[in-house]
Amino acid sequence: MTQKQISHPEGLPNCAAGHRARHIHDERRASAGGGHLVECCCRSTRKHPDADAALRDWRRLNQPVRSARTAPAPTASDNVLQFNLGLAEPAGRRTRARANVQGGCP
Repeated sequence: MTQKQISHPEGLPNCAAGHRARHIHDERRASAGGGHLVECCCRSTRKHPDADAALRDWRRLNQPVRSARTAPAPTASDNVLQFNLGLAEPAGRRTRARANVQGGCP
């Protein structure tokens, strides 16, 4: 058999889907399709002549997704007063001015 599994004492990082990874060494010549690869049940790296290159490729493929940066919250200052400068009258005032159905005050 030309392929063998290599055990790592520190273990390999799982793939992004959480599957266990394994390091395979195909002992054929590189021209015959040999080399090192890391695989799980859903993905694998291409074959590399060097084991470290295969591990770097696996870590690059399965690095955690980076989240977008959130904008910092605006800081509220104590000494600023905000006026309501809208041109239209708020809807709450118009409804208070109406009389009720029986002719009385609201």
